[in-house]
Amino acid sequence: MDSIPLLKRTPLRQHLVRTVIVGALCATATARATNDGSDRPTISGTPATRAIAGSPYAFQPSAHDADGKTLSFSVKNKPAWANFSIATGSLYGVPTSAQGGTYDNIEISVSNGELAAALPAFTITVDSGTTDGLSTGNATLNWFVPTENTNGTSLTDLAGVFIYYGPSASDLTHVIQVSSPSETSYTISNLAAGTWYFAASAYTIEGTESTLSSVVSKSIP
Repeated sequence: MDSIPLLKRTPLRQHLVRTVIVGALCATATARATNDGSDRPTISGTPATRAIAGSPYAFQPSAHDADGKTLSFSVKNKPAWANFSIATGSLYGVPTSAQGGTYDNIEISVSNGELAAALPAFTITVDSGTTDGLSTGNATLNWFVPTENTNGTSLTDLAGVFIYYGPSASDLTHVIQVSSPSETSYTISNLAAGTWYFAASAYTIEGTESTLSSVVSKSIP
């Protein structure tokens, strides 16, 4: 399998380590408006309709308001195992084997405060502890070990690398910590079908973290 390059030999930038968050996987249907009017927002996206127990699931729709109004999202019939962001519309979570089954009539909508639009209702089926019949794949990432700080001094206290990944370049909400200063490769397994995006940062023993590398992507068929 082809490997994906991440960090180049760029220096560390001094700033605080970010808080690790858990999140998710995305995809893209045609919106239907819940109110008439030329100023209504638009929303699109095709959520995955199957999930694997014990593996992350996530979907984030795309939304736009022609007048640039602030948008907020809502969801109906959210599965108990899922979280939802009213700021981004992201539906994500990790179902357990005990939560296997079918979750019907899930509906995500967006509003600009005056008018709203919604995706067609969809269903998520959680398969309990098996990947039979589901497409999954791996992504192997590699990077160069940073050698200096932004002030030009030698980097002598490198502790490891954070790998951030997610369903879009702006939604890298999964994180993996590689706690080895000499490691230059990592394989992420059990990725659901779709396009995944990846970036990485280096961090020191003191907790200083670099800026993110360029974002790269891989499609899982």
